[in-house]
This record gives sequence, C-alpha cells and structure tokens, in this order.
Amino acid sequence: MFERFTKDARDVVKEAVAHTERTGAARVGPEHLLLAVLDREGSRASFALTALGLDDRREPVREALERARRRGGLTQAETDALAGLGIDVPEIVARVEETHGPGALSAEPSRTRWRGHRPFDRAAKDVLTGALRTATARGHRHIGDEHLLLALTARPGVPAEVLADHGVTHASVTRVLYGDGEAKAG
Repeated sequence: MFERFTKDARDVVKEAVAHTERTGAARVGPEHLLLAVLDREGSRASFALTALGLDDRREPVREALERARRRGGLTQAETDALAGLGIDVPEIVARVEETHGPGALSAEPSRTRWRGHRPFDRAAKDVLTGALRTATARGHRHIGDEHLLLALTARPGVPAEVLADHGVTHASVTRVLYGDGEAKAG
C-alpha cells in the first residue's frame, strides 16, 4: 500500500511516528496521524483545513487531542456518557495525576524509552486502510494526505470528534476537496 502513497502522505506517516517517539508512546495511533496532518503546509490536506477555517485554530485542536490523551483516549462523548452514569472523568483524571503524575491515565507510557520500530495500533491501521478505500472509491491511483484526512474524519474516535468540534467533518472536507456534497465513507 505504501508504494501508492504520495510524498505528502509518506511524510504524514513519518511525522506521526516522530510524534509517537516524542511522547514515548509504544504505538502510533490515529491521534498521531492527525497531529502530523496538522503540521503539513502546502499539501491538499493543509489546503482543506485552511479552507475550512482551521488554519488559525490548529493549536486548540492539538490541545483537545492532549486533553483526550490525558483522559486515556476517551472521547468527550464517552466522557459525557460516563458523567450521565455519575462518573466524573475529569475528577478521576485529576486524582490519578495528583498521585501518579500528569498523563498517568494516558494509553501512552510517558516515561518509557522505546527503542526500535513503532508499530501502528489497530485504529491507525484502520485509518490507513480507510485512506486506501477513499482513494480507490474516487478512482485515484495515489493515496495522498487528503485521503488520510478524509479517513480520520470518517472513523469514529477522538480525531474525528475533535475535528468536528472545530467545524471539520467528513462531508465538509469532501466538499472542499472535490466540490461535491457526497461524502464517500473510507
């Protein structure tokens, strides 16, 4: 599959691995792919994000991803659902971090030194597969960073939720990139 990736898409994957290494995470997740897409300039995904008004709001997206990481990867919708059951996730996070340090609930071991290859977790692999499906459905022979962005917005989870909270949805990205309202799932 990677031979079909454009330079921009390969750069996203490489930067996602770099984000993973900087945080000490053992595996590359979809949030790392989103962080790498947010770092892009002059690419199709960057164009789409800018057209959707995210250019000056990328830092709040990064902060929202960090808050989700500190919640152990729970989406805000999951946090709200737990609140409906009487479980105060922010309070739990605060108590655990008070005892064990910042990021203690994150799925990423923050103090572990990891050597060697960082594998992709199941969700990140699903994003890569979704990008391939999106490109194929559009009749494209390549997989660009725009296909990765579309796959991130199509798959339920923290990246899609955070982007949607900032006005970036699968339908809006599809509209900006292809000028149509039909959002083919990927």
